[in-house]
Amino acid sequence: MPKVFERNGFKFFFFANEGNPREPVHIHVRKGEKLAKFWLKPNVLLDDNYGFSSKELNWIEEEIEKNLDIIQGKWNDFFGI
Repeated sequence: MPKVFERNGFKFFFFANEGNPREPVHIHVRKGEKLAKFWLKPNVLLDDNYGFSSKELNWIEEEIEKNLDIIQGKWNDFFGI
């Protein structure tokens, strides 16, 4: 489970085994028992949410948008794209 970055206790990561065929680029976010998944393309879009409030989701989405290049780069490096 490669961690991309962490902010304020929110861990932004993806799984090493992302399906076969591999799912398109996305990011998972966890804080405690809360978990969410966001697609990155063509726009940042919430896919699943387990426990985050709308305020937290808005903050998470902003962090993802600010760090799109970092996330995409880590994804590409890990999967050899």
